[in-house]
Formats: sequence, C-alpha cells, structure tokens
Amino acid sequence: MNALLRCMISLVLLFSLQVNPCYCFKRNPFNVSHFEKDDDDKWKMGKATHYGPPNGAGSTGGACGYGDTVEKHPFDKMTSAAGGSIYRGGKGCGSCYKVKCTEHKECSEKSVRVVISDECGGCNEGHFDLSCTAFGRLAKKGQGHVKNLLDAGDIKIQYKRVACTFWRTIAFETDKGANPYHFIVQIQYQNGYGDIEKVELKEGHGSKKWLPMQHSWGARWFLSNNGVELKPPYSIKLTQSANGKSKTFKARKVIPKNWKPGKVYWARSNL
Repeated sequence: MNALLRCMISLVLLFSLQVNPCYCFKRNPFNVSHFEKDDDDKWKMGKATHYGPPNGAGSTGGACGYGDTVEKHPFDKMTSAAGGSIYRGGKGCGSCYKVKCTEHKECSEKSVRVVISDECGGCNEGHFDLSCTAFGRLAKKGQGHVKNLLDAGDIKIQYKRVACTFWRTIAFETDKGANPYHFIVQIQYQNGYGDIEKVELKEGHGSKKWLPMQHSWGARWFLSNNGVELKPPYSIKLTQSANGKSKTFKARKVIPKNWKPGKVYWARSNL
C-alpha cells in the first residue's frame, strides 16, 4: 500500500513539472524589458561634434592630464571633451557617458560609452566634442557611413551619465614636479557613477590623521604641508558623490616609501 501511494505521489509531481516547469523554482522578480525602459527614460537631448586626428583620441595630454593613456586600454580612444556641469572644472574627468544618435541617416542608433578626458571651451550643456574614433562609432557599419557621418560634423544626440566599469584597479600617477613638501597625484580609472569630490592623504605607518588635498586641475590633486616634509608611505582616501549620496575608497599605503615623481602606483581594488 505504501509503495503504491509513493508511486502515485511521484506521478503527480512529475505531471506538475511537465505542465509548469517553474513549479519548484522562484520566479525572477525583474522584468528586463521594463528595466530597460526605465533606463531609457533618463536620456537627455544634446549635440556632438568631433575633433583631433582621424581614428584618434581627440587630444593627447588634454585638460584632464591623462596624456597618451587616452590612446590605450581601457580608454581605447573612446573619449570626449565637455564643458559646464559635465567637465566641472576637472572634477568630471574620468566620468562615463553613453551617447547615441538617431536623427541622421548615417546613425546606427546604437549607444557607445565615452570617457570625459578634456575640456571643451565654450561648449554648452549637453555638447560632447567627441574624438573622431568615438564619433565614427555612432555610424552604421562600413567606412562609407563613418565618413559621411564625420563629414556631417555637427549632429543631434541623446546622452546619459552611466557608471564607469573599467575592470581594473585605480591608478595614482605622481606628478613629475611632486616632492615630499608639495605632493601632487593624478587619479585614473575610478569606477562608479559619481565624481570625486574629496581626496585625503594619510602619511607614514602610524598616523591616523587624514590630511585634505586640494583640487589642482584636471584629475590632479595636491597637498602642501606648510613646509613640513610628508613622511611616506602615503595612503589616499577618495570620496565619490552622486545624487546626494557619498561613498569612500581607501588605498592604503598605495604610494610607497621609495616613491618617485612621474610614476604610476596601483591600488589593490576599485570603487
């Protein structure tokens, strides 16, 4: 009798799984198409122009101070100059945006991601002066389409701020003029959605005091310690803000005791 009952229960369960394969599993609560629609609501209207050499990164050594890193991975020449509340006097350096064009016959209507690497003097809000590489990626596939879109020169676009996901650790490049009395560092490859609003430095092995650094220009921050020598190694703390919320990141002893000007030092992780 027990064997017969077990057999009947097994048949009922098997039938239930065949009728409804998700019977034993919790459904995914996210509706992908709805999520994408909400994301699309954030697009803003703007315009794009382009500058720099063909297949280039706009400018090498632009107002953010990244130098030839804009040519290399992970920037990969997909860069843009901007002004106003996008460039933010340099605090917008390294921020990421998606742009797409839909109103020109040569547009692919697909979005591309660009990194702010330079200042566009006189650009109004929503004006992206793209590298030729990034501008060309807005076109349909084929060199003819790319050339025609580049020839157009000035096009309407849609854009939105997105989180950077460089999939590498944050880099701190010491300025060539940095010294123990006037320390200058450039910050590169920070992940996340917000801008870096505050940078602090902690010296030595035993100190617990974080000293505020000042924004210099582009992606550079500095600390002059009133003529007192700063004792390495240096830990650096970043505060990133967006939409009224902040988060911090600490790169402990990222600048070693034997640091040199003009060298790049890597954190162990990223925002």
